[in-house]
Amino acid sequence: MMDCFHTVSYSYPNGNMCHRLLLFVIWISSFHDGVALPTVVKHHLVSSMREQAQSPSSVVFDPIEISPAVIPQYPYPNESLPPMYPTFPTRYDPVLTGRCPVNFSVISNAMDKTASDCSQPMAALVGNVICCPQLSSLLHIFQGFYGLTSDRLVLQEAVANDCFSDIISILASRGANQTIPSLCSVKSSNLTGGSCPVTDVVTFEKLVNVSKLLDACDTVDPLKECCRPICQPAIMEAALQISGRQFTTDTSSNVAGQPTHIDSINDCKRVVYSYISRKLSSDAANTAFRILSSCKVNKVCPLDFEQPSEVIKDCRNVAAPSPSCCSSLNSYIAGIQKQMLITNKQAIICATMFGSMLRKGGVMTNVYELCDVDLKDFSIQAYGQQGCLLRSLPSDVVFDNSTGFSFTCDLTDNIAAPWPSSSSISTLSLCAPEMSLPALPTSETRRNSGYIIFHLLRVEWHYGEDRCPADLLY
Repeated sequence: MMDCFHTVSYSYPNGNMCHRLLLFVIWISSFHDGVALPTVVKHHLVSSMREQAQSPSSVVFDPIEISPAVIPQYPYPNESLPPMYPTFPTRYDPVLTGRCPVNFSVISNAMDKTASDCSQPMAALVGNVICCPQLSSLLHIFQGFYGLTSDRLVLQEAVANDCFSDIISILASRGANQTIPSLCSVKSSNLTGGSCPVTDVVTFEKLVNVSKLLDACDTVDPLKECCRPICQPAIMEAALQISGRQFTTDTSSNVAGQPTHIDSINDCKRVVYSYISRKLSSDAANTAFRILSSCKVNKVCPLDFEQPSEVIKDCRNVAAPSPSCCSSLNSYIAGIQKQMLITNKQAIICATMFGSMLRKGGVMTNVYELCDVDLKDFSIQAYGQQGCLLRSLPSDVVFDNSTGFSFTCDLTDNIAAPWPSSSSISTLSLCAPEMSLPALPTSETRRNSGYIIFHLLRVEWHYGEDRCPADLLY
């Protein structure tokens, strides 16, 4: 807080003792404004999640200017900061190995985008949907860019180690979290050919119908690719062709310690990505790869669900709203809300998955409806006030020194979580024609429930002599 104020030096004017005494008296009298007042903490009980986050009736949010004096100081310095708590990123000059023969400035835009998407305070929160897909895309782009001066589609192991180290160092120097390799399960071997037998352009183009591959992947339709894929099967076909294998799930003949059939296919898919990166611009390749990643991440629920024993015990035989059942359910969901931001499609799968766990334990009543559980309740709550579901389409975290970090919440509406019809979700598909998404609230519902829409959740940090963090735009 003290850094937010200018330091001003004063020199007293020459004058007689009476003049100086008068100044002293005025100076002493000003201290009455600095007396600390006791703070009275009012404790109250909240019976449901709905009551914890009462929405205002207004449907429009203007920017909220928050004085530095009211920015909360986190009271537990030895504990990690809670989700969405303002944190300052640090930038510095990276120390590189000097053994990666690449001019990184050529792919600086992709590096900057990845650093923002994997920013230190938010990487773990958006890792599954934003950070890791963008990091994976960057590695594909780098792999293709590296081989432009040769016919190689992959890096040798020694060079891959050095280049991977330099990539992570550059990202960290631009504000990215240094733990992203473990967070996203990537390593230097992702830049090599692994067990794929084809790693050069000449052999690749002999085995693969490259015109068909590029036609399928040069422009990926974000609205169609996930349900009626064109690029994904083209990549798989090319990977199978260069692997010299037919796709099969039979792994019984694998020798211990040897690459499996699936490993070989995955290694060859990275070679295919490298070839696509050579042929497309970095922006076009990044767009295509991010769309393909979104198709993958939106098929599964990334949340970890512990066995809901207490919820099952308190909710097994309820048929009407029950304080004990809703309290237990809300407490369990509050733990889920600390994990990560998820997309709207992931929320549907997560809600269905958790509901199936409850049904399997004997909870047959739709407790989501009884306890007012919405889809957004399965994602992180922004400052404990409102849930945010990210778009199912690729999105990015944006950062600069004047606007700070920002990302788009696609769904913050009070849409009820879907209760499963059985304890099995094996047949759940968001692409099936018969799949019905939860109904949007009606106008009447909006008026009665204080329904609000906000499309942007922005966390901004400002640098400079005259500004302190932070401006928060909900």
